[in-house]
Amino acid sequence: MQLVVDDRPVAGVEVADTALARARGLLFRRELPEALLLRPCSSVHGAWMRVPLDVALLSAGLEVLHTQVLRPWAVTRPRRGVHQVLEAPAGSFERWGLRPGSRLALVRE
Repeated sequence: MQLVVDDRPVAGVEVADTALARARGLLFRRELPEALLLRPCSSVHGAWMRVPLDVALLSAGLEVLHTQVLRPWAVTRPRRGVHQVLEAPAGSFERWGLRPGSRLALVRE
C-alpha cells in the first residue's frame, strides 16, 4: 500500500488490522517499515522500543487529529475521535509535510 498525505504519495505503508498484527506493531523488528497504520487503535506505547517514532492519531476518515514524537517507553494519551494510529521513523512526518489537519489516503500499488 502507498500512503498519500494531502494528495501527495509519500511512502509505503503496512496495515495492521488484526489483533495479532496490532499487538506486534513495530516491536522487535530489525528494520522499520516506512510507515505502519494500526486500525482500529486509539493510542500506542513505546515499551521495548529503542528509537523514537513519529505518531499520528487519526480519525476514522484518516484526518490527522494530533501528532507527536513518541520516545521509548512513553505512551500516547487517548483522545476523543481517534480510531487509527500511524507510526513512522522519527523525522518522517516533517519530510512528508504531515501535520494536524492533513488528510491521508491509502492507495494500492
